[in-house]
Amino acid sequence: MNDAFQTITPQQAKAMMEANPNCLILDVREIEEYITGHVDEALPFTLSEIDAASAREMIESPDSLVLVYCRTGKRSRQAAAKLAALGYTNVYDFGGLESWPYGLYY
Repeated sequence: MNDAFQTITPQQAKAMMEANPNCLILDVREIEEYITGHVDEALPFTLSEIDAASAREMIESPDSLVLVYCRTGKRSRQAAAKLAALGYTNVYDFGGLESWPYGLYY
């Protein structure tokens, strides 16, 4: 486990979403991928656009609960690390949609 963010399973992410309805779910894939199906309530926030200014606009506070995912888990790991490096302390990477068993929204 990385000290700056935690990697969790899709099942753990789903439980966190249900227990924390105000959590922020970020889809860090490209917009073209996002529109082909995404996790319910997820917002598009591509890996390439994550920086200090955009993160401040997207994320309410440094301790907000943030769950990130992508297609396979590679970009979500990078995004979680970027957010943690920017000072966000409650970031969870739940990998990729390839292992998400709960259906997608369009």
